[in-house]
Amino acid sequence: MKNESADDPVFIPARAPLPPGTPNYVTPRGLSLLRAELTELESERSRVQADENDETERSRQISLLNGRIAKLNERIASARVVEPHSQPHDEVRFGATVTLRPRSGKYSGRAGTQAERQLTIVGVDEADLAQGLIAFTAPVARAMQGKKVGDLITLPSVQGEGVLEIVGIAYDSG
Repeated sequence: MKNESADDPVFIPARAPLPPGTPNYVTPRGLSLLRAELTELESERSRVQADENDETERSRQISLLNGRIAKLNERIASARVVEPHSQPHDEVRFGATVTLRPRSGKYSGRAGTQAERQLTIVGVDEADLAQGLIAFTAPVARAMQGKKVGDLITLPSVQGEGVLEIVGIAYDSG
C-alpha cells in the first residue's frame, strides 16, 4: 500500500454520472437518502475535526470529506423531485415499478420458465440493480418510457435480442 504524503492530491470520488443537460430527477425516497448521506458525512467531518492525532492525515481526511460534501450538496441542489402521484398511472414514467415477463431471447431463461421481474425507475444516485432499482438514464428504463401494460420492449445484448412484455405498472404512493 502506498504511503500518502501531505503533497499528494486528494482524490474525491465521482458521483453517479448524469448525461450533460439531463435534469437530476429523484424520487422522494432518493432525496431523503441524499440528505441522510449528507448528515452522515457532516457528522464524520465533525469527528475527524475533533481528532487530535496526526495533523497531516486529519487535514487529508477533512479535505476528502469537504469535497464529497460539496459534490453531494451540488446533487441535492440540482434535484428535481418527481412525486409518484403526479405520474400517469397507465404508462411507464419516472418512479414506476414495472413488472416484466420474458417473451423471448436471453431473458426467457430455461424452456418453460417465465420468471417475472420488477424494476423501479429511480434517480441515478438511488439506482441499485440488485434491489431492482434502475436509473432513469439506463437503456432498459429508456426503452420502457411511455409504454403501457401489454406493450413489448426489445433489448439488444451480446447474447442477442431479448423481448420483454410489460405486465404491470405501479407507483408507490409514499
